[in-house]
Amino acid sequence: MYCPKCGTENPDDVRSCSSCGQDLTDTSISPKEPDAKKSGLAIAALLLGIFSFPAFFLTKVLALSLGISAIILGIVALIKIKQSSGRLEGIDLATTGIVIPAVLILIILIGLSFNMVKRPSDRPIRQLNQFHSIDVALELFSSEFDGYPPSDALDPIGRQYCGAMKLAEAIMGQDFLGFHPDSRFRADGMNGGTPLVPLYVPETEPERKDYVYLSLENANANELQDLYANTPSFKKDGIVLCDIYSSVTHWGTGKRVGMPILYYKADTSKTAHNLDNPDDPNNIYNYRDNHALLGLGAPWDPNDKHPLFTNPKIFYEMTKDYKVTEQSRPYRADSFILISAGFDGLYGTKDDIVNFGD
Repeated sequence: MYCPKCGTENPDDVRSCSSCGQDLTDTSISPKEPDAKKSGLAIAALLLGIFSFPAFFLTKVLALSLGISAIILGIVALIKIKQSSGRLEGIDLATTGIVIPAVLILIILIGLSFNMVKRPSDRPIRQLNQFHSIDVALELFSSEFDGYPPSDALDPIGRQYCGAMKLAEAIMGQDFLGFHPDSRFRADGMNGGTPLVPLYVPETEPERKDYVYLSLENANANELQDLYANTPSFKKDGIVLCDIYSSVTHWGTGKRVGMPILYYKADTSKTAHNLDNPDDPNNIYNYRDNHALLGLGAPWDPNDKHPLFTNPKIFYEMTKDYKVTEQSRPYRADSFILISAGFDGLYGTKDDIVNFGD
């Protein structure tokens, strides 16, 4: 029993308040209810709901985790408040703690749905159109320099300079301003003579302007350091041509860009396409031409390894011309192969797009 005068709780069988002496037998006086307290769960729900919004700009997973927790706490708080017979309050706090993350989750779900809709059927066609532009550019290069650019993994003095980077140099130069005819495809852009002379400098721009085989817009060229947080064995400002898919956040601009287009040149002196032995020295195509680049992992998570890196046999399986039944032969056995990672940004999966086949 609560004292109607001071609110002290007393045993039900006493006649007067132990605190102030008030007569407790007088039923005409309504007992004084204790002051209502703010629900801690309601406060927690509100705080988690508020924090879920800035968390959205860090990671959607964290935002969803905070938002769902806020909604659960808010619902529990409303139940507890209703059952408290007025001893707890905070319905407005709990409700706000539910509404804020609910709106955020709705935004995330709408965004995910929109991204799914943004996977139009013309994406592969657009990628193939980009490949066609690169095909034409490489044919122009070949007519000028009597052959396609090399694609081997290293430059002439043993530094990492993979096929994707050599493709970009052949079409754009090492500075987006044109290929230098004296290039020996060295990672440092030197001519390889004695003495060494830098080729990609402002002074050589006039003689290189006729050797830009693809516009910068169509080339979608980017520096490696703009795609990857760490490029330990590569020149950070080395450029690559990227596909049309928005798999990567550009470190410099924050824009969404594609993954590097892999380039492999056929060695027409070889005759094999060994599905069982990727390291067969007689293979027409060498998977190692871009293997070190694949070893960097996915730009968003270096630990997310490409299937084409972990299992090189995939390269020979996906490039085999299955219409040729007499022996194992690759598509385009006398020219070159281009590979886009496709929508998922991973090489060696089913959505890869290539410049051959039906």
